[in-house]
Amino acid sequence: MEAVQRRRVTVRGVVQGVGFRPYVYTRATGLGLAGHVTNTPDGVVAEVEGAPAAVSAFCERLAAEAPPLAVVDTVDHCEVPVAGGAGFTIVASRSGGPARTLVSPDVATCADCLAELADPADRRHRHPFITCTHCGPRFTIVTGLPYDRAHTTMAGFPMCADCAREYADPTDRRFHAQPVACPACGPRLRLLVGTPPRETAGADPVAEARRLLADGAILAVKGLGGYHLACDAAHPGAVAELRRRKDRGAKPFALMARDLTDVEGLVRIGPEERALLTGGVRPIVLLRRRPDGPPLPGVAPGSPDLGVMLPYTPVHHLLLGLDGDPQGPRLLVMTSGNLSGEPIVTDDTEALDRLGHLADAWLTHDRPIHVPCDDSVVRVCDGEPLTVRRSRGYAPLPLTLPWPVPPALATGGDLKNAFCLGEGRQAWLSAHIGDMDDLATQYAFERAERQLESITGVAPALLAADRHPGYRSGRWARRNAGARPLVEVQHHHAHIASAMAEHGLDGSGRVIGFAFDGTGYGDDGAVWGGEVLLADYTGYERFAHLGYVPLPGGDAAVLRPYRMALSHLRAAGIAWSPDLPCVAACPPDELRVLGRQLDRNLNCVRTSGMGRLFDAVSSLAGICQLVGYEAQAAVELEAAALSAAPAGAAGGYAFALGGGSARGAAAPVTADPAPLLAAVVADVRTGTPPALIAARFHTAVAALVAALATLARERHDLHTVALSGGVFANTLLSAACSSALRERGFTVLRHHRIPPNDGGLALGQLMVAAARTTPPPQQGEVHVSGGTRQSA
Repeated sequence: MEAVQRRRVTVRGVVQGVGFRPYVYTRATGLGLAGHVTNTPDGVVAEVEGAPAAVSAFCERLAAEAPPLAVVDTVDHCEVPVAGGAGFTIVASRSGGPARTLVSPDVATCADCLAELADPADRRHRHPFITCTHCGPRFTIVTGLPYDRAHTTMAGFPMCADCAREYADPTDRRFHAQPVACPACGPRLRLLVGTPPRETAGADPVAEARRLLADGAILAVKGLGGYHLACDAAHPGAVAELRRRKDRGAKPFALMARDLTDVEGLVRIGPEERALLTGGVRPIVLLRRRPDGPPLPGVAPGSPDLGVMLPYTPVHHLLLGLDGDPQGPRLLVMTSGNLSGEPIVTDDTEALDRLGHLADAWLTHDRPIHVPCDDSVVRVCDGEPLTVRRSRGYAPLPLTLPWPVPPALATGGDLKNAFCLGEGRQAWLSAHIGDMDDLATQYAFERAERQLESITGVAPALLAADRHPGYRSGRWARRNAGARPLVEVQHHHAHIASAMAEHGLDGSGRVIGFAFDGTGYGDDGAVWGGEVLLADYTGYERFAHLGYVPLPGGDAAVLRPYRMALSHLRAAGIAWSPDLPCVAACPPDELRVLGRQLDRNLNCVRTSGMGRLFDAVSSLAGICQLVGYEAQAAVELEAAALSAAPAGAAGGYAFALGGGSARGAAAPVTADPAPLLAAVVADVRTGTPPALIAARFHTAVAALVAALATLARERHDLHTVALSGGVFANTLLSAACSSALRERGFTVLRHHRIPPNDGGLALGQLMVAAARTTPPPQQGEVHVSGGTRQSA
């Protein structure tokens, strides 16, 4: 009698909701094996029985030939007693025990489903919720594990006989696809209009919605992770009205295009951008505008980029029109359904309330959204992706850590908040939450934290938060820590640790970390933001920083860049001459009060923020005097620099280095911008174009980075540089710094999968807190010379 063997195989990773059990079924039956496969909180578990050679063949390439959406972390198998029996089955999922499997992100509609959507002969022709094993909602509809229909928001939609037959057929693309539905049994799309909103009778909701958009209406459109507000991007009146209603200021809107051909005349699209736009994630991709492209009034005033995405749900494809549909808008403004500063709206009743004064109509449906999830934002820098906002399509995919960490929660910062859970060699960065100054955002943080704990199974025994005493994220951590230890992490140390962790550094050696942003609480109580740290995970030395200047009036100086320009001029000993744009922009009464404020040092905390220097130069060059959104002055300064001729960008701006610049000096090096500002003033007075001033400033900052890195290498024999902080979302600066550093022989670490801004802060907090409480294995002793080691 031929020998028979039985093995139990456990597969961990993103293996639920991606067609893994059907794949296992097909593989096992193809090899003539008996047994079964099931979902469990620990992953996918299969038992296979048959000839030893067939069993070995089943195990050997299980990961290598997995479905396209699967991410296999581990495949473990062991021999178990032979059970007998014939045939292979998919059995009901097992619940109970800690969750350790991974949930797939939401995935854009696949090509097969799009073909059926457009096929009049298909029973799902124009079905707004067409989906299969390879595409559709995942993370945003999951209510629990294991991933089965009963644990999703599709639980309330019993399958019809046709869908049930597909679901049970191993040869069908919808075999065990949990969101499967059709017009007979699935969610229903509705269009609500009027006051109070009421459903339109008889008309096709999508066709009527397209007509309204063409007439200039603003629609609230329910997507995968929340509502969008949409209008025709080519209708200036509609765009202006949406901006007014949403209180958007001058912040750019994102666009959704029917096809790439609709934006090729507006922006430059390289192969990397094209792959991002057309792939399974379909984030918003920031693309450089063509100087000769149509203006699209009001969409992105003053920005060098347009944020573009392609449709990623069937509703989007229908709204923009299938081939043969009546002509309608092919380019839509598509922005988060909220007021500026509030979290994205997901609940239908709440949408009618909170979006009531923003939308003229609601294109909605009855499939609940369990997890809010904004669109991700990505740009390309030097041919590589740079994530600006990590959310839909990426969350909740885990990151692999360089060494095991205890179960921990890091709460992130107060701007662009995202938190991070970690345990072992994995960390889960949440989807984008938002700015924590709004109470609704704080509630959204709490809900998202509970939900991510539930699907990861991480029970944090350690908490980490920003050291800033006023951060709401830190207050939440202190309120909820209980008996658990809480590690407060310096803001810029967390930025550098985040870059180190993304690149897999184990912390056995220090890096030269440049943390450039606008605001971070410093060890001396000042507002840091132009920092050069010699750092590992356990601590840091402040090697250098931008020279301090007063921040007059706190947020008032951030909202009015001319105040930062005037503060920098006063610190540099340059008179406030009426011929300077920043002086002309400041109302006379405010100018007098500001002078007294600076003289008496009233409400003037010191700042070393590089972001604030960008604001100052933007104002001084006459580019931006008032901001309506975060970093507007810097964004417009970059836009101006991009329009300058490269040949003139190298003209004569420089920082002065003082303090610890002498070999062996203990004090940090100070980068004084006074000579640079004097050169800018001279250029302004001789009529140098603002674009050339902006380009020369960018060149000077890159030269400063190279000079400080070289000095740190001479004094400390370090050769790896990490660039982090929101300023490095500026691709012009990032590319210039990287090029200058590599020319000098440095290894350069830049962010790709994790945002350089505060959206990536929590990962660094997690690593620092873990290193403080559970030192990484084989961590070498780090010796610091020429300064005082600071704690985390």
